[in-house]
Amino acid sequence: MSHDATEPGIHSEATAVTPEVPTSNVASSAVLVRAVGALGCMLLVCLVTSVQAQSGRSQPCPKTQMSMPPGMPKPAMPTIPVATSVAASDTSTSVVIRPDPADQITCRQNAVQTHSDVVFSTRALADGNQIRLLMDIQIPTSPQRQRPLIVYVPGGGFMSARKEAALDLRTYVAGAGFIVASIEYRTMMNGATFRDGIADVKSAIRYLRANAKTYGVDTKRVAVWGESAGGYLVSMVGVTNGVKSYDIGNDLDQNSDVQAVIDKYGPSELVKIAEDFNPELQAAYAINNPFLRYMDGVEKTVANPITYVKASDPPFLIFHGSQDRMVSPTQTLVLHNALRRVGARSTRYVLEGAGHGDLAFFGDFESGLPWSTRQTTGIMLDFLKHALADGTY
Repeated sequence: MSHDATEPGIHSEATAVTPEVPTSNVASSAVLVRAVGALGCMLLVCLVTSVQAQSGRSQPCPKTQMSMPPGMPKPAMPTIPVATSVAASDTSTSVVIRPDPADQITCRQNAVQTHSDVVFSTRALADGNQIRLLMDIQIPTSPQRQRPLIVYVPGGGFMSARKEAALDLRTYVAGAGFIVASIEYRTMMNGATFRDGIADVKSAIRYLRANAKTYGVDTKRVAVWGESAGGYLVSMVGVTNGVKSYDIGNDLDQNSDVQAVIDKYGPSELVKIAEDFNPELQAAYAINNPFLRYMDGVEKTVANPITYVKASDPPFLIFHGSQDRMVSPTQTLVLHNALRRVGARSTRYVLEGAGHGDLAFFGDFESGLPWSTRQTTGIMLDFLKHALADGTY
């Protein structure tokens, strides 16, 4: 399997699509946001930093850095416990890799242009208010009439959905020739359930197909990519191709089906999310599983992606860290094996020693390194290029 070693482009934090004039400065902006990293909640400052270089030169990809504002108390939000140990799980149907954390991706300046804060849907909330759902759309600057689309769905413990997440990875993928749209969706914090989250992702897909000429989208080549809670949602979107009950709201004349799915450490059977963890944490989840409210009482049936798996499902690429202390690694394993049993195409990679994605907001600045290596991202690009070209992988 070949891994693309190109250096995709840097992000320009602006709504205009004209590339920035190359300079030699550092541009940064800070906005106060409510963010949940992986499966923990806190009020954070989101600092988007773009280090600019001469046009065409490679440099570290931009990152969204999050930290607690000085002197600000933590908000009254649910807290999610973290395991003290993770039991080894079966890897016989998976590929185990050990990415070199020193081998990080780099991005080229001015290779990506961004449409920021695009409204793709307006939803009514249970309290009578309305919420505008936004997306950021990254488009390669190199000329091409149509490009495949990747819809990125961030994590956040079903309590937050910040489209600013994973800026480095999104920029890298966009620079490789894909349109990448990072979206918001409704969460438990505004009374949503899994049905709403799935409907929001499908709304974003329909919106982008409806506006394909504006953004240069190839409507026949659409993938979804999600992390943590977003991984759950994209899995549900993938296995519910053709299930019209989740198509609600805007652009209903458009199709919401997808041609490929990337699920990074997403849960599947929420009632068993602590299955691989130390006994104390398993007991705590048995008493109070904070995610079951999002599942709306049907976590074992229609809220479980395994319920829907079939041979005609789009190809899946699944990742999990062997030391994930927030979502048990067997959560992706059971989905992977279920897809394979019915004849669907699924490939699962286990990152030896890796945890639950990038946890820099918890002060762990090393956690994200395995996920942003050229090896890990190369596997993603290889999958996307094959799956969106001819449906094989």
